Amino acid sequence: MRAPRLGWRIFVTCWLIFSLHFASNTVRELYPALSLGDHFSLRVDEYANLHPDLFEKPGYGWHINSNPGASMLAAIPYALVRPVVDRVVAGANLSRAAKGIDQAPVYDSPWPMARAFYQQAWLRGLDLKFGLGALVSQSLCMAPLSALIVVLMFSLLKQLPATQRAALPLALLFAFGTPLFYRTGTLNHNLLLGHFAFAGFVVLWNPSAWVKWSDTQRALAAGVAAGSGILMDYSGVVPAVTLGLYMLHKMRSAQAAFQFALGALGPLSLLWLAQWQSFGHPFYPAQHWMPAVAFSDQGYHGVALPKLDLLWQNGFDYRFGLFTSAPILLLALAAPWLRRQRIASRLEAPELVFIFASVAGLWLFASAVQFGRLQFNTGVRYMAPAFALLFVPAALALMQLSPMPRGLLAAAAVTQAWCMAMYRDVERGLGLGEPVLQVFTGGLQLPFLTVLSRMSAQYGSFFQQPALPLLIFLFTAAFLYAMIWRPYLRASHEPGNVLEN
Repeated sequence: MRAPRLGWRIFVTCWLIFSLHFASNTVRELYPALSLGDHFSLRVDEYANLHPDLFEKPGYGWHINSNPGASMLAAIPYALVRPVVDRVVAGANLSRAAKGIDQAPVYDSPWPMARAFYQQAWLRGLDLKFGLGALVSQSLCMAPLSALIVVLMFSLLKQLPATQRAALPLALLFAFGTPLFYRTGTLNHNLLLGHFAFAGFVVLWNPSAWVKWSDTQRALAAGVAAGSGILMDYSGVVPAVTLGLYMLHKMRSAQAAFQFALGALGPLSLLWLAQWQSFGHPFYPAQHWMPAVAFSDQGYHGVALPKLDLLWQNGFDYRFGLFTSAPILLLALAAPWLRRQRIASRLEAPELVFIFASVAGLWLFASAVQFGRLQFNTGVRYMAPAFALLFVPAALALMQLSPMPRGLLAAAAVTQAWCMAMYRDVERGLGLGEPVLQVFTGGLQLPFLTVLSRMSAQYGSFFQQPALPLLIFLFTAAFLYAMIWRPYLRASHEPGNVLEN
């Protein structure tokens, strides 16, 4: 007899912890998500001039200057809870009117633009709607999807002999020891693109014939993943191409190629329809229509030839570099030299070629998009699709180390990733080192509590209590142990039960 399965326990644990670290940032993808939930439209006219990435095309209204995929996904849970959101927002606005409050409370943010945005949102009666919309899009879209990817990572690692016995701690390391933790804090199209690319790769690789689908079914699913990645962002073209080439190498079948193309056509058709309705042309991207902004004069609306300085920054900048944000992923570079380990793990040349070709292609693409220079205030973003792909060979290399250095590296990775998820600000001070410094000197934090604490004039000093995050963490840990993990551990000690890893 087997003890209860682990997949759903990992999912619930990650979903809850990711949701706990949600950030109330009103990202540009939130506006179409709200508009879709409210009006089933991608037009965001009611939010005009609230964000620099919103623009108007005469005759077609206001839109965001990026692909709509992330907004479409977030609109689904928002539409489901919209009646509750509308009632809460209407009640709050009526209460303000009844009390004669006509000035926004002080928002004590260190950033002038954030203070100005809050003032404008409050005057339009949108501040609470944006906060609740951010909560819904993160806790009911980003957090569960990232939790599913962690479960997928766990399931994949179980199929590889080299990582099978450590699949659970490695999957949790992926969840809480990489910038997946940080980027899941807000609705983010780059990370969602990475989720689709990784899912398509796993379905095609299928070690030990784990996925019980035919070749054509797996090719169709991989095609859907490839097309969905492009629906999230045009950088998804890179993993779409590498997925297609990997599929041809694995299956060598015209029928599989047709199914892959058919699967990709669905999401691509949705993208073309959205562009046609939004701008009057199905194939021109949103960036084609946006007015001139910083860096848009370079190349095709900001996309030029790759720049060496931006290539370096996307990899190693002290504020948003991929490998400075997650040094543990550098271990992936050792995987090609672990010939004996690769044979034991079934991670052979085709899989390594796909992983490194995809990451290299994304890296070159990101170094060509000149808007990447603005990542200094958002942290690692353009290279987010590489998180899961690089973690697989990094996990294999990690397992080659002895327990002590392995544990130290894992502890350092979790410390950095958790501090980033708690503090989030990498723009000032030490960049990626600033969250670690602030948490170790100022105590544990939660992003939404930080925002509420800056509104002390409205909510009092309750949210400024330094012990509040610790109490929330302790309560969450007690709940997860009592309700999720204790039954599993108890069952594992019963006679005849086998502890699943």
